[in-house]
Amino acid sequence: MKIVIVGDGKVGSALTVQLSREGHDVVVIDNNKMVLEEMQQSWDISVVHGNGATLKIQKMANVDNSDLLIAATSADETNILCCILARKLGCKHTIARVRNPDYYHQLFLLREELGVSLVINPEYSTAHEIFRLLQFPSFLKRDSFAKGRVEIVEVELRDGSPLVGAALSELQKRVKVKVLVCAVERDGQVFIPDGNFQLEAGDRLSFTASSSDLAKLIRNLGLTQKKVKDVMIIGGSRIAFYLAENLLRAGVNVKLLEIDETRCQELAELLPKATIIYADGSDKNILDSEGLAQADAVVTLTDIDEENLIVSMYANYLGTFKVITKINRTEYTEVLSGKGIDCVVSPKDLCCSDIVRYVRAMGNRKGESALTLHRIVGDKVEALEFQANKQLPQLGKRLADVKLQPNTLIACLTRRGRIIIPQGSDTIEKDDTVIVVVKSDRIINNLSDIFLED
Repeated sequence: MKIVIVGDGKVGSALTVQLSREGHDVVVIDNNKMVLEEMQQSWDISVVHGNGATLKIQKMANVDNSDLLIAATSADETNILCCILARKLGCKHTIARVRNPDYYHQLFLLREELGVSLVINPEYSTAHEIFRLLQFPSFLKRDSFAKGRVEIVEVELRDGSPLVGAALSELQKRVKVKVLVCAVERDGQVFIPDGNFQLEAGDRLSFTASSSDLAKLIRNLGLTQKKVKDVMIIGGSRIAFYLAENLLRAGVNVKLLEIDETRCQELAELLPKATIIYADGSDKNILDSEGLAQADAVVTLTDIDEENLIVSMYANYLGTFKVITKINRTEYTEVLSGKGIDCVVSPKDLCCSDIVRYVRAMGNRKGESALTLHRIVGDKVEALEFQANKQLPQLGKRLADVKLQPNTLIACLTRRGRIIIPQGSDTIEKDDTVIVVVKSDRIINNLSDIFLED
């Protein structure tokens, strides 16, 4: 597809890399000539220097003949204007990154009038992700499929777990819940396991399970069950505001530390039920005096990765039950694992995943619509949800009788609302939603791509 990306910041550059890798014809518009030159040297893309919200520049980028324009500049107004102009030129699909809470809520009402196909708010998505993790704090990561009926959750297998030493073929017998381990990370390596795979302490397991079975899964795995009642948030960003809103609505006590006095006053007015503290949340003495050790959960949301990391490590040192760290530079995530930084969220990655999912659904030519895409196991594995159509040759065949591509797993089937954790005797039927797990170095555009030819 022909895709124009306006803005080559963190989100724009990450999208450029991902979409170029997937074979799309990408044009990048930006005001920074040096950044464009660096991107063009690294990737097979076209670049246009200038203001992407002007008619002249969009015509130079051939927006009128493009399939999609993604506006990801730092200014919401510019992004909205880019999309309006692109639709006027004849671009059928537009995506706007909009961060301001006021604009974001209004745009859902005005999307059709403004010609915006999809509105992405990285901060809102990140807050939602953190809130979901705090609902089940034993999970390191949590992703939803099948309209929320199926989840893939990540846990660490600790010494004493009933699964240590078990083969995956014994899994359901031991945990007494219908689940499937779809990926295992061990010592930096990632496995898409079969039934003979034997589990070890320290493994990070990604389970597929019905959402209704999550509490039972935690209990039977012997994981600590604790309801989060008191949360300390470090940093008063937009993410912090969205998260505090959700937590307060759920009856959770919120204490928020912010170093900027003006922002503290704003938050105090917006969040009257929260405790807003004007203080440096990276100062150890302040953290101690404000009761960090007594908090059930700590979420570090400053704009500085280093501060988030240090405060998170200190909270882990104190034994805080749940610690969630926001990181922008995710290339170092592997190094951080096992050093007190276990639960990481990235607004950039969440935003890119939402957009890539939309692009893949657009480009699906065979009608096997890609409904959902999530990156798991530190972005080394992708979990994709497809809908099976009547043209799929493998319809009605036992899964034991079909051959899958290497490092590929069918993790779950959903049929008329019923969740099926698949076994060899199960079949894929027309209109089933199928969750597929593959290593992220492979591009899966259609459900048929996961099967080997007979």
